[in-house]
Amino acid sequence: MVRHSAFLLLLGASLVRFLIRHPGDPRTAWVVALSAVLALLYGLGRDDDRATAKRRLWLGALVAVWAVLVVLAPSFAWCAIPLVYTSLRVLPARAALILIAVLTVFVTAAQISLFGFDPALVVAPPVVAAMATAVFVHMERQAARQRALIDDLLRTRRELAATERREGTLAERQRLSMEIHDTLAQGLSSQGMLLQAADRVWDADPATARAHVRTATQIAARGLAEARRFVHDLAPPDLERGVPLARALRGLAERESDDALTVRFHLEGEPGELPARVESALLRIAQGALANVREHSGARHAALTLTCLDDQVVLDVADDGRGLGPRGGERRRPGRGRGHGLPGMRARAEQVGGRLSVESAPGEGTVVSARVPLPPHAPAPSPSESS
Repeated sequence: MVRHSAFLLLLGASLVRFLIRHPGDPRTAWVVALSAVLALLYGLGRDDDRATAKRRLWLGALVAVWAVLVVLAPSFAWCAIPLVYTSLRVLPARAALILIAVLTVFVTAAQISLFGFDPALVVAPPVVAAMATAVFVHMERQAARQRALIDDLLRTRRELAATERREGTLAERQRLSMEIHDTLAQGLSSQGMLLQAADRVWDADPATARAHVRTATQIAARGLAEARRFVHDLAPPDLERGVPLARALRGLAERESDDALTVRFHLEGEPGELPARVESALLRIAQGALANVREHSGARHAALTLTCLDDQVVLDVADDGRGLGPRGGERRRPGRGRGHGLPGMRARAEQVGGRLSVESAPGEGTVVSARVPLPPHAPAPSPSESS
């Protein structure tokens, strides 16, 4: 708009100057007519800066009409300044420089014809043209660098978004694999063991067989609840409706207790209000640890202990089973058979900023301990409570 306004303003000022300086001049009709043609021609193509053949023809006609005007009235020479920028936008660089040189010659000749020979009039037009060209080229280069930078930023942002989506997908897959291992897979394994036990004693001890079947039915119901939770992406069923972690762990201990394994729960300190992610992780760790106790340890007794301190919460799962080997039961890698137990529990602890440790020796049982730090405003411990 500045360029267009400057051209029309200079054109109008030059016409007014000619009419004031040359009243009754026989060239007046031609100058007025060519000024109108030049203004109309400029207005027809002013909103298009594309470097097309049609656009180059328009610029050639514009310069030709302007050149005739300059010959008739040298005061129209100053309209060349907007034409310089138009040439740089429409023509290739080399052609634009040639045209600018031609325009400069016309302006210089017009100034000399008006005011006579003066070194300043000879030097000023080329200097102005050179400065205008340099400013335009510099701005174009800056704009090109800015466009390249914006393209790089957009490409980097797209790549970063794609990377985040991939990482999110992998994290969600890992989360679901641990969820399925700690809930559905363990439940199915327990059901299989119970049904096998029921089948063995079905004829000899029908009452015990029916008890095994009822227990397997209860486990199936809990597995169904977990499956529905996966669909709705909700918290563990034991923690729904605001159930505290301590009560959920106590309920877990009661459900896991039977004739083969007795599980007790102990609470030390006042748990207060824990973050939902921490409660969910600790409950899942407890479920996974008890599943390992039942399936691998051969233990008769196990203990869940939740210790709430002012700066951390600790969950210990201890059993009196056969213990683990030198590598802490992690010989089996995830993806082969089950093998998600301890690695999955460790990953859960790390996801909430905690850590998991295992203490065990062959024949002396195992203690799995998960420690999760709490914010500084966590409540102070109170006298212990156990159940």
